[in-house]
Amino acid sequence: MATCFQPPPSATIEDDSVVLFSTSDSPEESTSQSSSSNHSPPHHHTQTPYKLTITNLSYTVHKNTWFSTLVPGGAKLPPINILKSVSFVARSSEILAVVGPSGTGKSTLLRIVSGRVRDRDFDPKSIVLNDNIVASQEHLRKICGFIAQEDTLFPLLTVKETLMFSAKFRLKEMTARDREDRVDCLMQELGLVHVADTFVGDEDNHGISGGERKRVSIAVDVIHDPPILLLDEPTSGLDSSSALHVVELLSSMAQGRQRTIILSIHQPSYRILQRIPNFLILSHGSVVHNGSLQSLELAITKQGFKIPPQINPLEFSMEMVSILEESHSKRQNTNTYSTLQIERAKKEVGSDPFVWRVYEIMVLCVRLWKIIYRTKQLLLARTMQALVGGLGLGSVYVGVGKDEGGVAERLGLFAFSLSFLLSSTVEALPIYLQERRVLMKEASRGSYRVSSYLIANTIIFFPLLFVVAILFSVPLYWIVGLNPSYSAFLFFTLVVWLIVLMASSLVLFLSVISPDFISGNSLICTALGAFFLFSGYFIPREFIPKYWLFMYYVSLYRYPLDSLLLNEYWSERGECFSTRSGVCVLTGRDVLKSRGLEEDTRWINVAIMLAFFVLYRILSWVLLTRKVSKTDL
Repeated sequence: MATCFQPPPSATIEDDSVVLFSTSDSPEESTSQSSSSNHSPPHHHTQTPYKLTITNLSYTVHKNTWFSTLVPGGAKLPPINILKSVSFVARSSEILAVVGPSGTGKSTLLRIVSGRVRDRDFDPKSIVLNDNIVASQEHLRKICGFIAQEDTLFPLLTVKETLMFSAKFRLKEMTARDREDRVDCLMQELGLVHVADTFVGDEDNHGISGGERKRVSIAVDVIHDPPILLLDEPTSGLDSSSALHVVELLSSMAQGRQRTIILSIHQPSYRILQRIPNFLILSHGSVVHNGSLQSLELAITKQGFKIPPQINPLEFSMEMVSILEESHSKRQNTNTYSTLQIERAKKEVGSDPFVWRVYEIMVLCVRLWKIIYRTKQLLLARTMQALVGGLGLGSVYVGVGKDEGGVAERLGLFAFSLSFLLSSTVEALPIYLQERRVLMKEASRGSYRVSSYLIANTIIFFPLLFVVAILFSVPLYWIVGLNPSYSAFLFFTLVVWLIVLMASSLVLFLSVISPDFISGNSLICTALGAFFLFSGYFIPREFIPKYWLFMYYVSLYRYPLDSLLLNEYWSERGECFSTRSGVCVLTGRDVLKSRGLEEDTRWINVAIMLAFFVLYRILSWVLLTRKVSKTDL
């Protein structure tokens, strides 16, 4: 395993303690230390063995109801103690397995050690690395690789593509050849070469097996060579052979790279036990045993019990965990550690951050385009909706006249087109929800910025939605016989493009605040229904209740509807559309005036639609950034 993580010849390797633990208060010294490793971040090529010491770590959850917080003297729920004074030591080149019955705090312990709890719940004095107290969760995330129980991967990327994108984000200082060599070597070590060009897949898309998918998840988080690796039940859901293979690989990784590995595991087989030297048994959040399998067997024997030959000591200990809990002697670590601030490791390499930002966005663009291109149903749905919608509406309103009936028909056409276009973007919701989980995982590890993802998303969807706008506008416009000037046609296409762009931003924003597809779909339908109701089409502005008037101004329907009407009739304000007894009773000016449009505000409306597009993306960025800072993925 060590061969995959050799630094390039030009790189210089420094002791991690120099960069991660600064004993100087001088900013000059700190800057000098970090700058000296510009071409080889220490957290990528670390050779220093890590000893992780946990001392008296406790974690309590306060679950008060909203009623008790609002009403003085309301009944408050008692706090729940998840972890109680947990202490242990995890050394390099070894695996420490955290075991225990369900609900004993195994996953919570791993989340705390990996820096994935709320800042107010983080106790820096409880976590020590190489005799130095960790002062920030952010730095734990930098030096700890964390593999959650669920595999968070893109199903429509191949195994090699998944690892290459991870390498491009995490190993920016490497050349393209070095990154590819590392990925190839890692696939060789993890037994993934034979599935390198196979899609990862999920329950809906056929792909690699569960054991192979777990190994891909491990590879994604070790691509940058973290000194500490934490895994939450890596064998869960795997057959015995796949589970053994995963643990054997982890054992090889620990010994070959002097890596510290902590994993939680549920009911390991006898062969898996032989690969794990140390065990931490938890019960009701407290340590029951901390040591080897042999020492566990000795502790059971001292209690007067004999382990049956057909049961391993760990399995037997689960049956008498309450007895072990009572007899366990809790040792208090009295060592005093000096609180040393971990210096911020450089997230990016090179002298120009702008260059790396552009590189980051380009890589995200390539990945997003691959996913969209391979989501055939989305591409097909978008193109067919636009083409069939344009042709279908055109066939219904073919050759609409310019009399009073024609004016009403045009208004109905514009209103229905708006509703059709805004609702046609709902199918992107599942992709956004899938991307959100991967985004939160990768962004929380510092792979890239949330803003870079949103910029890349915008760059990819701009031309894609422009094609959708053309496919819809061309047949509809000329079949119906709208304003025959080419400038009017181009403006009509521009408005259609802005409509689908606004809708895309709205769906993105609602996908951020929605927990799942059903909730997101309900929110989208509710929002679009409210926008349509208060667009001025059904209820004129003067008849909308004052307390609902704000909806008229924030409606996504109002501004494009007004723009389409102005585009159709502004150049024909003096043209007569209907006469009675030789007297003109309806002109283009009358049509616009009936809608309260007495000035040409087309470009103002365009600016407002662009503002809505940007606003929803900014809101998405704010919420996603907040979610990323609080995620436990």
